Amino acid sequence: MLVLLMTATCVMAQNTVTISGTVTDTHGQPVTAATIAAEGTTRGAYSDDKGRYTLQLPQGRYTLQVTFVGMRTARRTIDARKDTRADFTLEESSVSLGAVNIYGKTHAQKTREGLYSVNALDVKPLASSVSSLNEIVNRTAGVKIREEGGVGSDFDLSVNGMSGNSVRYFIDGMPLDSKGSGVTLANLPVNIIDRIEIYKGVVPASLGADALGGAVNIITSRSRRNYLDVSYGTGSFHTHKADLNAQFTVPGTSLRIRPSAGVNYSKNDYMMRGVEVWDEAKREYVGADRRRFHDGYLSLLAQIEAGFSNQPWADECFVSASWSKVDKELQTGSIQSKVYGMAERQSEAWSVSARYAKRNFITSGLQLSASVSHTWDHSLTIDTAFRKYDWNGNYIESSRNEITGRDRSMRHYRRPMTVARAGMDYAIGSHHSLSFNYLLNRTLNDRYDDIDTEFEPSKDILTKHILGLACNQTFFSGRMSNTYFLKDYINRADIRQSDLYWITGARDIESSYSKNYVGYGTGTRFRFAEAFALKASFEHSVRLPLARELLGNGTTVYANLKLKPENSNNFNAGTYGTIASASGEHSLYYEANGFYRNVKDYIHAVVSEAEGMMQYQNVSSIDIKGIEGEMRYRWKDLLQATVNCSWQDARDKQRYTADGKPSVTFGNRVPNRPWLFGNAELNLTLHDIGLKDSRLTIGYHYQYVHWFFLTWEGYGSLDSKSRIPTQNIHGAMASYSWHNGRYNISAECNNIFDSKAYDNYMLQKPGRSFFCKFRLFIN
Repeated sequence: MLVLLMTATCVMAQNTVTISGTVTDTHGQPVTAATIAAEGTTRGAYSDDKGRYTLQLPQGRYTLQVTFVGMRTARRTIDARKDTRADFTLEESSVSLGAVNIYGKTHAQKTREGLYSVNALDVKPLASSVSSLNEIVNRTAGVKIREEGGVGSDFDLSVNGMSGNSVRYFIDGMPLDSKGSGVTLANLPVNIIDRIEIYKGVVPASLGADALGGAVNIITSRSRRNYLDVSYGTGSFHTHKADLNAQFTVPGTSLRIRPSAGVNYSKNDYMMRGVEVWDEAKREYVGADRRRFHDGYLSLLAQIEAGFSNQPWADECFVSASWSKVDKELQTGSIQSKVYGMAERQSEAWSVSARYAKRNFITSGLQLSASVSHTWDHSLTIDTAFRKYDWNGNYIESSRNEITGRDRSMRHYRRPMTVARAGMDYAIGSHHSLSFNYLLNRTLNDRYDDIDTEFEPSKDILTKHILGLACNQTFFSGRMSNTYFLKDYINRADIRQSDLYWITGARDIESSYSKNYVGYGTGTRFRFAEAFALKASFEHSVRLPLARELLGNGTTVYANLKLKPENSNNFNAGTYGTIASASGEHSLYYEANGFYRNVKDYIHAVVSEAEGMMQYQNVSSIDIKGIEGEMRYRWKDLLQATVNCSWQDARDKQRYTADGKPSVTFGNRVPNRPWLFGNAELNLTLHDIGLKDSRLTIGYHYQYVHWFFLTWEGYGSLDSKSRIPTQNIHGAMASYSWHNGRYNISAECNNIFDSKAYDNYMLQKPGRSFFCKFRLFIN
């Protein structure tokens, strides 16, 4: 019997063949756990995590069937007389089913419910809207963006009362200015953004930022699918916007290429109301309405990124190159009464970068992320006209230039920047983790002038090293989270400029110095239930002056070489929760936060109304406290309503001046910044209106800003002080998409009632405006 059994087995082995191969999707990614079966038999196999399979069959002719959930079934007939290789590519399958609503938490919602005080915005659903990132961010709690005009104008973002350069900007964890100084929230294409995180006061060590007031981290989309996303919009004041974003995989490889581009153009020729013009008949200045005549703006941004993801040697490995260019005509200085007619600013930047990320790097539980970039940034301010303009567009010949009131100039600033960032996270068991982060930022400030012989060229270097160490804990199945972190700030400066020393303080400082500062903080959160949670955080933070603050911009901002770093003790405490019906159709999310900031050597922009120039100065002590809250209501996928309100009280706490005299501004609210404001938004979404698989969204938004002083209350008479008046701004939008979101058209009206809108006194923003946009998205 044993001999017969062995003989039979040998014969069967001689008549058996092996069929093997791989199963992938249309993007070249392996399909795991696909079923490979020979029809008419009981033989089959499953693909492994790399898409590979092996199937043994007796010799013969078979039809192999490959199936996987969500994929179209693939079949192939094989004449199996010897070992054979058969590879399969599965296509995605679209199946019409009855509607099933699944309510879960997005990345943005999970971030809001973390232990930091943070606004998290889902931008991806807004890709078809007309709104810019500035407008989207400006509608969130505790955040206020003050623009100095129309499209492309300079702006100031305030977070919990801290504004300007106290707030740092990042894109995927790297400083945003690594893309070039002309790239801002105002001109980044919306359709490349997945979400935005706005940290208030306390900033995670992982960002490696010397941010005193907070940080804005822009996170770009990381889709695995091939797609093409193009849009074009136009609107009032000769405004045009066009964006392109795409991804494709090189056939036969796993190499992904992501090109993107954005164009913004506007003449910004909106009406200025109540400006002063000369009335020859009355021989005096009178208020009149005049259009802006020298405020054109053009920005171009192009980027290409190529690399691999989900590889055995890297989760992500990409290299990229970008180019940006901004041309802007200058209409006014820091105040509206200074009118320019020929001055303009140009900037251009090239950037190359690389990033790498890997989980289980070297050892299990260790995660590495690293990025490096170098940017060649060049800006030129042209101020060669000896003219003095008025709002009629008329001018008289003058003996001074328009901006600084000095000689003709073509001022160049070359600021090559090198940024390197590395982060390592190590999980210790299931409850603890350690993270270490390092950020290097080196900026050269090479300034010179083509025609101003009195201008002294110089090459200044600012170098920052920021190190962060954090310990993170989670307990009770994630209901409780804690973090403790330590930061070290190393600032190195080599300053060579010495002109205008009576203004800049060039003779009062060391030309080269290196200083070290330490920061630290902690945060905790406990979720009692889905409807109620508490969180609190604290940070002693330090912010080093930026090149613009310390070295000026050569035109409208004087250098202040004596400027000292800011430091602050920041406290946050808040509560949040989600109340939902049993069916999940109704949900209400709420959050309320209180904060306190005690700031030393606060860096504050001071405007000279006589010159129209600006200089950053230290205010020795500022206290900022406030509260804010937001509520979001959702009914099914039909109705969404949001309302938020913020109150911020920032006051000067320096009782005496440097010479020992009582300070007249002691106890005054910090001027030129809003302290009470709020937003409301309502959106109604309807499905299958007109066309099948269509979606119509109608929305309304409202913004309120209480009046505030332009300068310190203690200076002069209160009755005659300049005030930025109370503002009530209304807007409406409508968006229609069909063919499952492939085609999208949107329209928006801002400032419906044509209210007079300001951010800084007499720097008017546009009145009523209309915009429309068409977007094509092919997935």
